[in-house]
Amino acid sequence: MTHDEGTDTMPTDDRPTDDLPTDEQVTGGRDDLPPDEPPAGVHPADAPRPAAGAAGPRTFRVLVVPGVNPDRWLRVWQDRLADVPLELVVSEPADAERRLRGGDADVAIVRLPVDRDGLSTIPLYIETTVVVAPREHVFSVAEEVTPDDLADETVIVPDDDLVGWTPPPGEPFVGGPVPTTADAVDLVAAGAGVVLLPQSVERLHHRRGVVARPVTDAPGSAVALVWVTERHDDLTEEFVGIVRGRTAASSRGRGTPPEPSGGRSAKSGGKPGSRSGKPAGGKGSGAKGSGGKGSGGKTTGKAGGRSTGGKTTGGKTTGGKTTGGKSTGGKPGGKKPGGTTPPRRPRRPR
Repeated sequence: MTHDEGTDTMPTDDRPTDDLPTDEQVTGGRDDLPPDEPPAGVHPADAPRPAAGAAGPRTFRVLVVPGVNPDRWLRVWQDRLADVPLELVVSEPADAERRLRGGDADVAIVRLPVDRDGLSTIPLYIETTVVVAPREHVFSVAEEVTPDDLADETVIVPDDDLVGWTPPPGEPFVGGPVPTTADAVDLVAAGAGVVLLPQSVERLHHRRGVVARPVTDAPGSAVALVWVTERHDDLTEEFVGIVRGRTAASSRGRGTPPEPSGGRSAKSGGKPGSRSGKPAGGKGSGAKGSGGKGSGGKTTGKAGGRSTGGKTTGGKTTGGKTTGGKSTGGKPGGKKPGGTTPPRRPRRPR
């Protein structure tokens, strides 16, 4: 190797390529290093999940369809399992079941019906059905609409219909197929007819120029929690418990809090003292025992027959109610001697 003055030449490695270290030799033969990204052509949801005990937390994925609002359940999850990230996967209703089965999510909150073969389902609630009509329509002055009110209306049924009223009331729309709910709302705003939607979906697509009114006796849109039965695990059970309203103490999943140290003894020892939680000594030493209601009240009287300040020794003459009665030996704070009440005159002996 030559070196010309003023020129920096990097040395080259003339070793044959067979002598260079392989990737396995560089990593020390470790196969537990997580890949930076899944192989080409593999969807991230289909990539293998980290095994139990592997580095990095697992992400729990919840698939939802438009109109579903899981915020209250997500807040509870964050409180109970803050170390487990939760990801929302938004899907169109027509693709939700396929994506759930394909591994895009651990659980899904979707609209029924679904094919229950291999799926576990928990119905959550039924949504009210509303009719969307032009703002100048007569429905705008009504509080609710009946199926009979729809008999003379042109009812637009989009291809992604979410109500499933079969057969739908009213007259069918003859302007050709309507691919989506958004297209149907646009036609309603143009005065082409009315459309029936779940209330939450109507709120998503609400726009100026239309009104919505609830329809009595219309089929509702049922919303359910769904998951693949064979993929049920502790995190799935935890989310099921949250949706069902279980508390953290009654949860069967991974977020169950540990038992407090001491078990039931912690509860039984809440108040210091005896078994019942009352101070040691009960009514004896602190109540009517040695001190009674005062320092010389009923207790001293019971022990000595009300002799000191009672009605025995002093009677009503010397230790009566004023001087030695209820004031001196009775309850503290009574009438003081020499107060406004004059002492009673003793009776003359006969």
